[in-house]
Parts: sequence; structure tokens; C-alpha cells
Amino acid sequence: MSSSAGFGSDADAAALAALVTDAEGAVDVVRAGQIREVRVLAAAGRLAQQQAAGASERVKSHEMALRGIAAELAGVFAATDRTLQRRIDEALDLVENYPATMDAWEAGRISRGHVRVIQDAGCVVPAEARGQFERAAIERCEGETPNRVRDALVHIAERLHPRSFSERHEQTAAGRCVRVHPGPDGMSDLIATLPTVIAEGVVDRLTRQAREIINTRPQADADPAVEAESESAAVDAAEPESSSFAGDTRTVDQVRADVFADLLLAGAPSLDPTADDDGNGALGAIRAKVQVVVSALTLTGEDDGPADLVGRSPIDAATARELAGDNTAWDRLLTHPVTGTVLECDAYQPTAAMRRLLRARDRHCRFPGCRQPAVRCEIDHTHAASDGGATHVGNLAHLCKRHHDVKHHTRWRVKQLPGGRLVWTSPTRRVYREDAPPPLVAFAPASDPPMGRPPGDGSPPF
Repeated sequence: MSSSAGFGSDADAAALAALVTDAEGAVDVVRAGQIREVRVLAAAGRLAQQQAAGASERVKSHEMALRGIAAELAGVFAATDRTLQRRIDEALDLVENYPATMDAWEAGRISRGHVRVIQDAGCVVPAEARGQFERAAIERCEGETPNRVRDALVHIAERLHPRSFSERHEQTAAGRCVRVHPGPDGMSDLIATLPTVIAEGVVDRLTRQAREIINTRPQADADPAVEAESESAAVDAAEPESSSFAGDTRTVDQVRADVFADLLLAGAPSLDPTADDDGNGALGAIRAKVQVVVSALTLTGEDDGPADLVGRSPIDAATARELAGDNTAWDRLLTHPVTGTVLECDAYQPTAAMRRLLRARDRHCRFPGCRQPAVRCEIDHTHAASDGGATHVGNLAHLCKRHHDVKHHTRWRVKQLPGGRLVWTSPTRRVYREDAPPPLVAFAPASDPPMGRPPGDGSPPF
């Protein structure tokens, strides 16, 4: 390939570099224009305040002055006066209440999209804490797109709110309800106002069930028995259910809506393509899944800050604790104390492979002298997970319920050494070493017979 022509050539690279330079210049021009527009609109808002100053009916006078100014500017911006009045209010709020954000925007550190996110998230922050919010928000915005930082900024703002998120959630949750909005052509919107985590769970379960139904279509279409039943149904209208899913062309949204109605009216989907001859199907076993990130301090009750429902919005601490308590498998995240970057992910529950290895290694309770079989023991984190102990075989061991309680509620202490060796220290400082028991059945070279028994004497190995 020539270096002066063709795709990927030096000429192409030079042309692309010129485009990038032009784009950077265009972004600077657009930013300058946007900032100038915001300052003009904010000045219009201040002018309305000045015109209304000293009037007997201050609120009404300000509203009338603002309407007149908005109507005048509407012709310039080719927009309605209502739209201009709203934009004037937003611009005045931005200029007067978010000066650091304006400075960062003018310096090119953040974009117009970041400014909107900061302003939207910061509306709940009291005036005395807004500077602190701005500094944290601007730092978080640099180098990231606006949609990626929105959730983080909402959490920062919630932390600075004078009332806790849990308190406000409890008050707002009292207004949960279900209502119907009639629509055209015999259709209506059924609206349920629910806690966010419940609403997300409902949609997730409906989506999983809908996809399970849709995924059965190829099997239904390819099943000769279904095809035969379909032909029979075309002749005999008395058995229309036999071809319910052959030729099903509903979209995911339509299937979700149908399953939603079935669950509310009948408690189960009316048609389950996964059902067997006994009438048992897989749809009913599908459970909702949501992803929640919650701090250890919130879980232990030392902090009442909101948890993060990933991809959505904060949820209250009580709901997060309930979800964590009901869940049998959750991941622990180790994050950087300053940047918050995830450094390590560790599941609290050991994997199936870990359990098998631990049963083979331990065989019984690892407290000194106890021989309770491992299958009737609990798997314990030698260095507690709540104190940073990892979930891996080098930090796990079987303890029966009795000795598990002794470890956690008395002055007995234990540490684990390589090879699964446990070193226990009693309250009187006596030390007991608990080695992982070697298998009683082992393979040995023919040249190394068991000690004390001559080779080939015909005696059993044990």
C-alpha cells in the first residue's frame, strides 16, 4: 500500500488530524456561544427582578416583568415565551448558584451536558453545602461523559441533603398507589407508584419471562407434533390452545404486557410454553434480579446513606439491608479509599469448587479435638469477611455450629497458615495446631511399602 494514497495512508491520517483540529475549534465556538446565551438569559432574569423591585405586589410584578421580557426574547430565539421564561429561570439559577460550574465550563473542563447534570442533581443540596457539592461534582465530571456521572452526582447530592434519604423515602413511600389513566381506542395505562427497587424487579421478572416465551418459538415451530396439532386446530376450533405458540409473533413489549395481566388476574401466565405434561412450567420459577451496591457501613447500620441501584437511582438503606439479608450470594468490592475505584471483587459465598476442595481437605470440624463431619459443618472465614478477609480456600475452614459460635463469641482466636493449617490460641494463651488431615487412602510407590510391614506380606493396607 502506498504511503501517500489509499485507506490508512499518511494522507488519510493528515486529513483526519485536520478534521480533529476543526472539531476542537467548533466545540470551542459552540461552548462560547452557549455560555454567552446563558449569561444573556441570566441578565434578563436580573432585569425582571429590578423592574419588580419596590412594587406592592412583588411576586405578581416579577412574574409580569419576566413574561414581558421572555415574550420579547422569544422572537430572537425562535421559541415560545413560556420556553424562554423557563430557560431564563434555569440560566439565572446556574449563574447565581453554581459559579464554580460556570468557571469550569468556560475553562473547557466540562461540557454543557455536564452542567445540566450538575444543576439537576444539585437542586436538593442546601445553599451552604453547594460549594462542596460543586467541587466534588466537577472533579467527577472531568474525563467522563455526562450520562456516566449522573448517578454518582445524585449520590453526592444525597449525602449533602439536610434530611436523610431513608427518612425522605419513608415519607414518600406512604404515597404508593395504583391508578388507571384511560386512553384512546379501548386502551388504558395502568400506573403503579412503587419503591424503585420493587418496580425494577417487576420489570426484570416480566422481561425474563417474556424472553423465555420468545425463546421457545424455534422449538415450537420445528416440533412436528406442534405442527400436527396446528393443522388439527385449523380444522377443529374446539382445541385452539394446541398451537398457542406456533407462529407467535408478539414483541417483547407485547408479551410483557400479556404476562403482566395474567399474573395480576390469575397469579400465573395463562400460557406457558415451558410447561410439561404435569402442567409445571419454568416461567413461575423465574425470579427478579436487581444489582445493588451498598457500603459495608450501611449494611452494619453505622451509616444510613443510600445504596446504588445500578443504572437507576439511589435506594434507601433499610431496603438495601433487607435485600442483602435475603440474598445468599453477594459480591464484596474492595475500593480505593480516595478515588473509589474497584480494586478487587470477592464473593462472600464460596463457589461450588471451593466447597468440594474444602470438604476433601478438612473432612471434619477444624476446632482442636472435634470430629464433626464436614458435611454437617459450616464454612467459616478464618479472617472475618467483615474485617476484609477474602473468600478463598486459604482463608476458609469447616467449623461445626458449636465451635463456630465459640470462635465468634469467646476469646478463642485462630489464624490460618499455608496448607490449611490452623493455629488456635485459647483464652489462657495456650496454642493448638490443627493440621489439615491427610487422606487415609493414598497411593504410594511400590518401592515404598507402608512402614512396619514388609512388602508382599498379604496383609491389608489399613
